[in-house]
Amino acid sequence: MRLKWRWGSCLGLGSLKGRLLLGLTATWLVVLLGVLTFGWQLGRDLVQGLNGTHLRYEARLIADDLSAEIDKRLSALERLAPLLEGEARTPEAIRAELHRNDALLAWFDGLVVSDAEGRIIADWPVVAGRVGLETSARDFFRLPHRLRRPHISEPFEGRASGELLVMISLPLEDEDGNFLGVLGGLVDLNRGSLFDRLRRIRLGKRGFAAVATASGTILYHPDNALIMQSVPGPEVSPWADLALDGWEGVAYAPLLNEEMSLQAYRQIWAANWVVGIFLPQSEMESALQALIRRLGWGGLIAVLVMLPLLIWRVGRVLAPLQQLERQIDEVGLGERDRVRLDTRLEELKRVATTFNRVERERSATHATLQERQAFLDAVLGSTPTGIFVTDPDGRTTYMNPALRALVGQDGGEAGQWHINLHPEERQDALDLWHHTLSSGEEFLRQCRFCQADGSVLWLEVHATAVTVESRRLGFVGMVKDITERREIEAQQRWEAEHDPLTGLLNRRGFERRLEEAWGDWCHQSQPSALILFDLDHFKPINDEGGHALGDELLRRLAEALKAQVRRSDQVARLGGDEFAILMPGCDPDQALPVAEGLRRAAAEVAVEKAGRRYGITLSLGVAGFETGDGGIDAALKRADAASYRAKRLGRDSVQVAVLD
Repeated sequence: MRLKWRWGSCLGLGSLKGRLLLGLTATWLVVLLGVLTFGWQLGRDLVQGLNGTHLRYEARLIADDLSAEIDKRLSALERLAPLLEGEARTPEAIRAELHRNDALLAWFDGLVVSDAEGRIIADWPVVAGRVGLETSARDFFRLPHRLRRPHISEPFEGRASGELLVMISLPLEDEDGNFLGVLGGLVDLNRGSLFDRLRRIRLGKRGFAAVATASGTILYHPDNALIMQSVPGPEVSPWADLALDGWEGVAYAPLLNEEMSLQAYRQIWAANWVVGIFLPQSEMESALQALIRRLGWGGLIAVLVMLPLLIWRVGRVLAPLQQLERQIDEVGLGERDRVRLDTRLEELKRVATTFNRVERERSATHATLQERQAFLDAVLGSTPTGIFVTDPDGRTTYMNPALRALVGQDGGEAGQWHINLHPEERQDALDLWHHTLSSGEEFLRQCRFCQADGSVLWLEVHATAVTVESRRLGFVGMVKDITERREIEAQQRWEAEHDPLTGLLNRRGFERRLEEAWGDWCHQSQPSALILFDLDHFKPINDEGGHALGDELLRRLAEALKAQVRRSDQVARLGGDEFAILMPGCDPDQALPVAEGLRRAAAEVAVEKAGRRYGITLSLGVAGFETGDGGIDAALKRADAASYRAKRLGRDSVQVAVLD
């Protein structure tokens, strides 16, 4: 560790900087040229710094003063505006109201009012040719009209008066917010009161102030010939060009006559203007030049007389610095805990005190961080929830033991475990993760994870960004195993739509699939066949053999029915001994052979009890969706009617629904 010193101006012989400057001067000023060069440079920097501070202060005062002047004029217009928005808004009434507010001419060089189309309808004082002028294309009309707020215009030459003007304009509205026109206060750039302070300002003999718009047009300059001229471009005045873009500060740059000068710029945000103050270099350095000449002769004598003493003094002054440097090195190496200096230099004492304080705070902070890290490691290591941390680019930098165990990584560096996501979901999950990395939004997704043994887990991953003062440090996330919950939800969904006795769809599940088939019929004209039936001779089985025997027959019948249909067909027990079959992609004629097969298969289903054999037959009704149906109820009614017709005709038969 080494201390680096930056030399500045001498603040006094009792200060560290003064003594170091005195010692270095003994070497640098071996000849008179060195003394003069150093003194000139130091003095010029000091003069430039002081003048820069003064110019910055003056620029701020002028900008604040102009902002206040603009605010006063705008407030005056806002008080006048309601008097011009009444129902009796005629040019004569407006002109009379302007005349009654003649006191405003202390702030303005003229007042004008336009109608909603931009035509001047009244002015005060009256200027020949001003009333009737068309202003709809001018910014002092267009912007208040469009934005409905006050506006300070770009400078322009009055068409009636021929004067160089700026207008402070305010939109006029009626009680319903309808645009009525514009009230404008005119400021004469040559004679107006707005720039009185600038005309009175004195910055030496040749210093001056100027004001320009942000668009680059000069509003005020001591040389009236430059008013309304453009500010020189960046190749001539780069700092002025920066100021037009909103920069504020002090710069060292040439004037138009190529003489270097100190320049200060300040924004007048209320009007979108820029004020600049300029002090030529010769004005700043005139007093310094006289001083340097006197110092040259005196410095020559002082160097010759005090050279031996200065050389000795440098060694004494630098001794505490060497001691400080050595002790700081020892603190850095851990050989000592603090700096202890034996010196009377207040600056070095303060440096040592500050260094010791910073070292104590650093050590305390380091110890606190170690303790917090230990607690954090313990918390993360003991929590059953999987936790991971990534850098801002999404690279995993930490996985707690619970997550390593969950995803099958028990040690080593945190890996890219997301490669084991289920192939069907991996790309969608990665796309959402990349969106989170780019936007900083939360990542929340449930996805399947393939373990090494081939089993599949359902994981819920939730990650959020960690930011400090709008700087993103990375992401922290939690991973939960929700496999059991998903299985329970799937089982609950299955039980909600299936008959517990037969494993077939129940009425709720069947009607949902029937609605889906109805949607395919409506949107794609895809047919579906519906078969409804109940069991013939089933009641005696329950009455004589008992419900257990009836349940056994229903289970056997369910297996026989499923064996007769396609895997895409839906078989349901609607309740009791009532059954239904949905055959997507089939019309009733195609479903008829299947219904016959169902009838024959059911005739072979039987149960026995006490030496008696019980069997059943089916009465089946076949129907399909038809043009003109308003929903699934129409097809259900037709199939049900066909089933009842089969019963009336002797049972154990198949009937196709007949259209009315």
